[in-house]
Amino acid sequence: MTDIDTVLDPIGTQLFATMPFSEKLGIEVLEHGPELVRTRLAWDESLCTLGGTMHGGVLMSLADSTGAVCAFLNLPDGKQGTTTVESKTNFLRAVRSGHATASARPIHAGRSFIVVETEIHDDAGKLVAKVTQTQAVL
Repeated sequence: MTDIDTVLDPIGTQLFATMPFSEKLGIEVLEHGPELVRTRLAWDESLCTLGGTMHGGVLMSLADSTGAVCAFLNLPDGKQGTTTVESKTNFLRAVRSGHATASARPIHAGRSFIVVETEIHDDAGKLVAKVTQTQAVL
C-alpha cells in the first residue's frame, strides 16, 4: 500500500485529537480497536537528531500516544481515563526516512492498571523499537 492508497481512520483520529501534542507531531491513525491501535508518523527533518535520524523522544511520544488510546479502549466499565505511570523503550534501529508505524496491543487490562506493548516498525517492516507501558486507570 502506498501513501496515496493509505486510508486514515476518522474515528481514531477524533480520539487522538484529545491529545493536542500527538496532533502537533503529525501522528496519523491507521486503525483503532481494543485489540490493536495502529498509527504512523512521517519522517521530517524537524523531528530529527544528529545524522537525520528520528529523535528517540519522538518515537517514545508516538508509542505513548498510541498505547494511551489502546489503554483507553480497554477501560473497565465506569472508568473515564488513564495516565502513563511507567514506560520502557528498547531502541533497535534508526528511522531516517519514510514513516515510523506503531502497533499497540493490550497485554493486561485490569481494574487498576492496563499494560500495553507497542512495536514501532520502519517502512521496510524492520523493528525500530519495542515499548512496554503501564497505564493507571483513573
